[in-house]
Amino acid sequence: MVDGVFEGVPTSTAVHHDSAAGRAGARAYTANNIQVLKGLEAVRKRPGMYIGSTGIEGLHHLVYEVVDNSIDEAMAGFCDTIRVTIEKDNIVRVEDNGRGIPTEMHPGEKVSTLEVVLTQLHAGGKFDNDSYKVSGGLHGVGVSVVNALSDWLEVTVRRDPSVFYQKYRRGVPEKPVEVIGASEETGTTVRFRVDMSILETDDYSYGVLAERFRELAFLNKGIVISICDERGAEPRFQEFHFEGGIRSFITHLNTSKKTVHPEPIYFDSQKDDVKVEIALQYNDRYDETLFTFVNNINTREGGTHLAGFRSGLTRVMNEQLKKSKQSKKFEDPLTGDDLKEGLAVVISVKIPDPQFEGQTKMKLGNPRVQGIVSSLVYERFNDYFDGNPAVIEAILDKAILAAKARYAARDARMRIRKSSEGSSLPGKLADCAEKDPAKCEIFIVEGDSAGGSAKQGRDRQSQAILPLWGKMLNVEKAREDKVLTNDKLQPVIASLGAGLGAHFDAEKVRYHKVIIMADADVDGSHIRTLLLTFFFRYMRQLIEKGYVYFAMPPLYKITIGKKFYYAYDESARKKILDENLRGGDESKIPIQRYKGLGEMNPDQLWETTMNPDTRSLTQIRLEDAVEADRVFTMLMGEDVEPRKNFIEQNAVYVSNLDI
Repeated sequence: MVDGVFEGVPTSTAVHHDSAAGRAGARAYTANNIQVLKGLEAVRKRPGMYIGSTGIEGLHHLVYEVVDNSIDEAMAGFCDTIRVTIEKDNIVRVEDNGRGIPTEMHPGEKVSTLEVVLTQLHAGGKFDNDSYKVSGGLHGVGVSVVNALSDWLEVTVRRDPSVFYQKYRRGVPEKPVEVIGASEETGTTVRFRVDMSILETDDYSYGVLAERFRELAFLNKGIVISICDERGAEPRFQEFHFEGGIRSFITHLNTSKKTVHPEPIYFDSQKDDVKVEIALQYNDRYDETLFTFVNNINTREGGTHLAGFRSGLTRVMNEQLKKSKQSKKFEDPLTGDDLKEGLAVVISVKIPDPQFEGQTKMKLGNPRVQGIVSSLVYERFNDYFDGNPAVIEAILDKAILAAKARYAARDARMRIRKSSEGSSLPGKLADCAEKDPAKCEIFIVEGDSAGGSAKQGRDRQSQAILPLWGKMLNVEKAREDKVLTNDKLQPVIASLGAGLGAHFDAEKVRYHKVIIMADADVDGSHIRTLLLTFFFRYMRQLIEKGYVYFAMPPLYKITIGKKFYYAYDESARKKILDENLRGGDESKIPIQRYKGLGEMNPDQLWETTMNPDTRSLTQIRLEDAVEADRVFTMLMGEDVEPRKNFIEQNAVYVSNLDI
């Protein structure tokens, strides 16, 4: 069936309907039922098709679409400075010093080319191979989609000798393009405010945007990209500029980590029309830090370029192992997993015809790219390692240790599987009755005492309780086999039911709210940090999907007459006293300071910390993976000096120290 018409159905096999009903249906189904969406109406009708979602991800996608146009100018060699500003009222301004969008009359459309670019889908220089050999805004819908989803948008173009200007309301020009001044410079400025009748939020995340712009500066060496946030009392500003390109990216990723070899390994090659740039460096950690890009687009789900890198690297390492003296000690071939441990790598591919899965461009699909990347990795890295024997020996040492740990982890998994046959969930887990993960939440509770209160006070239909006890492992200093066999972490792994590390599958997670509930003291903070480190290193998708939360238990119970109040921090305590005493003496007043969750009875714990209607939860969000990696390494790693410096620099901000 195509557009409501049956085509090519033989009479003998056609399905016959009641003729009267058919005729009545035909009369009701007329030309009036066929809706034609003109111009940008389709974008406003189905925004998710163009920006992925109308939530926070889609909001940021709009900014990226505008910035990507400026980046395309940079890749073509015509732009070296991009400035992004978040003004008050969440207005975004993007300025560049590129050539400026053309403004002359378009030969086919009979209006200014600037207006064509801003108001028509699939209009842009991306389709003209002479204008852009490579571009991120592949579909040519970027800036027009931003225009369609903005309450208003204005564009100013500097093309020597004039300055051109046009303003739009929800994608419609207020009046034709006009000349508003003179300029000897070139460039484009786009300024817009999103349409809140379509978007769910206009609250831009400075951290998310800054991470993306830092990536772009690494990927386009020499370019200057800045971000300024003017919404707060004090403006926040960062400028990114890296002459070393992705080599500087690797150095940044390995900050505060001990590296296995002194300098990043780097190559930049081209085969046919595919340009491949790769930098990597091994460190002494146990996880992999990986970033892949196609035409500056962060392909978070990988694709054929990543598959080519993996196969090429595995082939190189096994060939180098055969040449090495270490082949006598370790005869088995290395696998791709053995080569991930401690690897920091950035893969950047630039191609003229990228094929992505969906408009959000999370995974590259071009089959030919895999073979090209694999062969280039094999050729270039083999040449490098042949000339640098000390480097390859150090990396092989690391990989062989990882392979031995892989065997140990495999054996540990088999033991865990055998021991859990018939009773796959840990004995201390009080599970909930609900089986739909989206409706289930698990409280990971510090201590048996608090765990007992939580079990009694919970909603048994949707809330599961897992008590933890004793000292927890710092996974920042441990391999996967040690994590798997740790008696404090085993119950967490088994309860969530989604595996670990490379074997973790977020689709199998049994609860979509994983709530860490610990005491409001130093020990509680330590447990929260250890668990968060564990999730970040071995179950990162939990955080990326927004499944991890901190419960916020109250610090104080304040009794005034026959009423009592709960205060979750010092400011809340002061506000309660000010509102109720009106200048009276707070010393007649009973104030209970909760040192631990175990001090609350089940009713109090439910009312203050577990009841969805009254509780306060903090969702853990991963806005900047690079910065998070650096902080976890600094705070939980073995190098004392960076941690000491961090504590000294931030001690001044501590307002409530619990000793």
